[in-house]
Amino acid sequence: MYDRILVPTDGSDASQGAIDHAIELAEQYDSTVYALYVVDTAAYSSLEMGSEIVTEALQDEGNAAVEAVVEAGEVAGVEVETDIKNGVAHQSILGHAEEHDVDLIVMGTHGRTGVGRVLLGSVAEKVVRTSNVPVLTVQSDASEAK
Repeated sequence: MYDRILVPTDGSDASQGAIDHAIELAEQYDSTVYALYVVDTAAYSSLEMGSEIVTEALQDEGNAAVEAVVEAGEVAGVEVETDIKNGVAHQSILGHAEEHDVDLIVMGTHGRTGVGRVLLGSVAEKVVRTSNVPVLTVQSDASEAK
């Protein structure tokens, strides 16, 4: 049913819940997990001085985030492929899903509502609304979302 599962991660607690779900599903269906970290270059496009330093720091953060998925996969005996992309988060996630012909996207959400969601936007919401494949969202602890 699910041969290829994409789990976007930002290294947050919300991502960890999604990673756990993705790994568990991959165990059940003997699937490959694709771990993706997106360096949201649009958020830092106005930086001129030091932008390379910021990008390098985000790349390091991305390496740690996808490595956590690899480690979880090793424990469970699940194959994990990793990638770090630069771009707009939801577009990069959808592009990666299409590029690797994934069957399911599993992603964390911070569970923000109201003004918080409207002001900050929601990568998960944009992916859910525009994805051509099923998207399983895993909400983080409600106390963390406030």
